[in-house]
Amino acid sequence: MRIIKRSFLFMPSLLQASRCHSAPSSPAWRLFSAVASSPKVCIVGGGPAGYYTAQHLLKARSDMVVDIYERLPVPFGLVRFGVAPDHPEVKNVINTFTQTAQHKRCSFFGNVSIGTDVSVEELKKAYHAVVLSYGAEGNRLMGVPGEDLAGVFSARDFVGWYNGLPSNKELQPDLSCETAVVLGQGNVALDVARILLSPLDFLKKTDITQQALKSLRESRVRRVLIVGRRGPLQIACTIKEVREMINLPETNADMLPGDFEDIAEALKDLPRPRKRLTELMLKTVKVDDGQKANKQWGFRFLRSPLKVLSDRDGKKVAGIRLAVNKLEGSGEDARALPTGQTQDLECGLLISSIGYKSLPIDPSVPFDPHTSTVPNDMGRVSHTAGLYCSGWVKRGPTGVIATTMNDSFETARILLKDVESGALELSSNKAGAQEITSLLQTRGVRPVSFSEWEKINLEEVRRGEVLEKPREKVLDVKEMLDIAWS
Repeated sequence: MRIIKRSFLFMPSLLQASRCHSAPSSPAWRLFSAVASSPKVCIVGGGPAGYYTAQHLLKARSDMVVDIYERLPVPFGLVRFGVAPDHPEVKNVINTFTQTAQHKRCSFFGNVSIGTDVSVEELKKAYHAVVLSYGAEGNRLMGVPGEDLAGVFSARDFVGWYNGLPSNKELQPDLSCETAVVLGQGNVALDVARILLSPLDFLKKTDITQQALKSLRESRVRRVLIVGRRGPLQIACTIKEVREMINLPETNADMLPGDFEDIAEALKDLPRPRKRLTELMLKTVKVDDGQKANKQWGFRFLRSPLKVLSDRDGKKVAGIRLAVNKLEGSGEDARALPTGQTQDLECGLLISSIGYKSLPIDPSVPFDPHTSTVPNDMGRVSHTAGLYCSGWVKRGPTGVIATTMNDSFETARILLKDVESGALELSSNKAGAQEITSLLQTRGVRPVSFSEWEKINLEEVRRGEVLEKPREKVLDVKEMLDIAWS
């Protein structure tokens, strides 16, 4: 007993020191764990959902230990690889995530692929609770002939290309055409259109990759049409994104007045955000200064893809055949029905922005292929004790970062409620990161800690300073690891 009492005298400082590293593994740590068990939670995914969940858990309980596992060597997920480079203000949330990551009871383990390097069942044995927050890495397909032609890309891959996602660094889109078509009318679709038409002098001051900047410098794209299956009153983007398109230098809006017939009459009954957005579009339709700008963009409503048209060789996209729709019903619930008419649009670049989808992570985890989500009740995974989810894998790929924050806080509250009620069993001691890092070592997997990520961060900022931009991202995973472990 004396040995145990003496151990307690120095253990709090040792615990704090251990949490600052990737994996506590000393004999003293094991002795402390055996005497005083604290809730250990593992979060799968180092994006916004993961960090917001961790933030709430750590703030709520002074004994909570949280470990975040991420497939890539770098954290922050969609904030790093999804937010448009000309929206740096949105990326400021990284400062909050960094504070969470540097918390003494939080550890980051990058370069660890859950489902491949470690199974979810192994995580459940090592932790009291596991939260799946790994986002949506798949693309929704159009499901039409020709979508595999050269020159057809998903918005996810195109955004990943200009934002430096390692898996998209070889994309090399051909921008030698005059017209590009973007299918979908959400914020991501408008991000893509804006990047294609933005002045180079502006983009080169952002963290867009140099290889994307080089391609855009040589681009001949002068016209971007943004196509949606429903009407102006159902458009999915926000007023901020539309205003940015309207304000693009040397660029005119190309709208079809017929798309907005009778829309003005519906304005009075619209919710305020929808009303302001619709009024802005109506104002844009009526503006015609008589000057033809160098570049154009425009919405095309009530159109759905039927077939991607190929060039003479049958290898590359030359256009898109669209079904002309009519609306049944009104407001947000209106359905698009085909009229039997079709329209062909010529284009040399086609980008599908019809949505992302989550993918199954592990055979032991329930997964709904129709919704591409993990079945859950407010974050509790159905029929699986100790397993939770947050973010897009919980609710589907919708909303902005603030939506993900609220969603993740909800999951954290549910988990904490289960701890307090006893629904989440804490009586058995769990080894947490110590057990998982031992497994990884035997499998030849070396995690990247947050301090090692910070070495990558510093190198990216240094490279950016040379180019007079915020950062130049490292695109290759091997190079990331070389920097992290140097």
